[in-house]
Amino acid sequence: MSISSRFAVGVHILTLIDFNKDGVSSSEYLAGSVNTNPALIRKITGMLKKAGLVEVHPGIAGAKLARELSDITLLDVYKAVDVVPDNELFSVHENPNPACPVGRNIQNTIGPLFSVAQTALEKALGNVTIEDVVKDIIEKEKLESKE
Repeated sequence: MSISSRFAVGVHILTLIDFNKDGVSSSEYLAGSVNTNPALIRKITGMLKKAGLVEVHPGIAGAKLARELSDITLLDVYKAVDVVPDNELFSVHENPNPACPVGRNIQNTIGPLFSVAQTALEKALGNVTIEDVVKDIIEKEKLESKE
């Protein structure tokens, strides 16, 4: 099981909107790059709008960034697309056997470890901006064009 792909698609959408800032970033255009259905793009774009990351207007095709690239972190996207509820990145199975010493103690043992791991992930995501992603893609494109 992995984190919902909505996170990666959200990052893809924001990055592509910047790359296409002089064009119209319609759901069809974005879906073409993501290689998915425009309805999914509209759903995720709606989540990004609700979080204040993009601007979209009914009846007008295209999305625009609502903030500067340097002001949008991967953590902002992660939270915007509801990848996981707060403090539930790692779920602990319910109802282990209380008659077993492991079953009796597993939740209280691994729960805090999972919480620390989620905090570390969120801290790492908070240190990377969409601007960083855009710059990395530009560098990769430069290297590829030299080959």
